[in-house]
Amino acid sequence: MAGGVAKSDQRRLSEIAGLESDRALLGRSSTAERVADILRDRITEGYFPPGARLSEESIGGALGVSRNTLREAFRLLTHERLLVHELNRGVFVRIVTVEDLDDIYRVRMIVECAAVRGLGEGPYDAGAQETIGLIEAAVRSGEAASDGRAWQDLSTANIRFHQAIVALAGSPRTDELMRGVLAELRLVFHVMDDPRRFHAPYLTRNRQIVEALQSGDAGEAERLLRSYLEDSRSQLSGAYAQRIAEQ
Repeated sequence: MAGGVAKSDQRRLSEIAGLESDRALLGRSSTAERVADILRDRITEGYFPPGARLSEESIGGALGVSRNTLREAFRLLTHERLLVHELNRGVFVRIVTVEDLDDIYRVRMIVECAAVRGLGEGPYDAGAQETIGLIEAAVRSGEAASDGRAWQDLSTANIRFHQAIVALAGSPRTDELMRGVLAELRLVFHVMDDPRRFHAPYLTRNRQIVEALQSGDAGEAERLLRSYLEDSRSQLSGAYAQRIAEQ
């Protein structure tokens, strides 16, 4: 795996100039939080793959930020479990373990199902209806991506679907928690590198969940979601364990 990571590292870091276009996002008062936001997006998009080493000099130069600011951004992302610091080696995009993956699904089961359960029976208020609209939009985006064979877009649409599910709770703290959990999950999918296999089969189930919500049947939506997450964890955990063992 070391050789593969090194080659990927070289290829990705040769494109580091792409970060220069993100300078505008920082504004005049650049902060570690804004740098962390940019790097988090790049990591979850797969620009920096799991196992890749992040160069302070290259990234700091591309974004035009100080070493101290960049190190604080790295610290924030390490706290979010997206990066790991290795003594005398540097900072790397974290490689999620199989045990981590099982725990990610444990958290998802608790939070996502509770968010749906909390709706109770319909009809729902305007805020809940608006969020259900976002869930529907994510489902439509996933269906369009599948029709266009745009598998990475399908992966992104599926993440947005689950983010919108969590948003039903109406809790900024829960939204923030799941942002980190789902970003960590995307590290797993970047290792698998086969979004069609792991997302396309669930499009129909996404549609069933949103239709249950639209009909005001939160109980049925929760049942469908729980079954969905159990099946997804079982399928992904086994495949991921095999992939990690091969590397």
